[in-house]
Amino acid sequence: MVQVLGWLCVFASAFFFYLATVVIRWAETETSIETSFFVFARFLLGFIVISTLMLIKRQKPRPGNYHLLIGRTVFNCLAVYFFFKAVSVTSVAEGNILNMTYPVFLALFSWILLKGQRDPVGVVMVVVAFAGIWLILSPGEFSLRVESLWGLASGITASFSILYLNISRRYHDSETVLLYMFGLGSVIIYAIFFREIHIPDGVALYYLLLCAAFGVGGQYLLTLGFRYVTAVEGGIISSTRILLAAMLGPVVAMEPSLTVSGWLGALLIFTANVVLAVRRMTRG
Repeated sequence: MVQVLGWLCVFASAFFFYLATVVIRWAETETSIETSFFVFARFLLGFIVISTLMLIKRQKPRPGNYHLLIGRTVFNCLAVYFFFKAVSVTSVAEGNILNMTYPVFLALFSWILLKGQRDPVGVVMVVVAFAGIWLILSPGEFSLRVESLWGLASGITASFSILYLNISRRYHDSETVLLYMFGLGSVIIYAIFFREIHIPDGVALYYLLLCAAFGVGGQYLLTLGFRYVTAVEGGIISSTRILLAAMLGPVVAMEPSLTVSGWLGALLIFTANVVLAVRRMTRG
């Protein structure tokens, strides 16, 4: 029963992350909000929530390695900004699918940097995923759409964010990692994009809070779910965001359906993610 609860939490987190990007698309019809403002709202709300929870539990942050906390924060800021930017300039489906390439890049960088992580099957899956990425980036043609690079950049930077997170967990509890990520992330985003961040009107505030709520809710559901499921189960279920984005685009985001090449690319990336998750578990 507890395991089923974990599955549901991880799946709900994938759905919430997807809905956060759908809100960005909805907002375009009624107001003009910069990508950086959505990112800032997400980090600020996250900081308020985690601070409140830690105060209620009377829990103090216990930073042990500032380098890891800062690295996690910086790459997470980049990943979220690139992700939201991809959604705004391409489509909700493409942005989500390319963002979910981070397990592939994580496997690739691990193979390059860590000799113990070199797995022939993993290399094959990386090739399969890159074939899927190409089908997403250049459907039916051999020219590269520059705007699609935002989504690819989100996958690359997210892989470094996850790498920092995996190491950081050895030295910090989840609350400390989240507190620094949301708090320091808010400061970084504001410092860089302060000209685009202002007191919003009622409509803009509604969309900012809705996007931030889905994003922060997804983060907490993911954290809760991973307490009750294995890394393989969590990785596979998280990757269902690829299929959700492909299927729900025309219904929820009011976007055109994926082309045949787009669907094939999505399925190749999803397959690679699943196989890589299983291989990580079997290799210990």
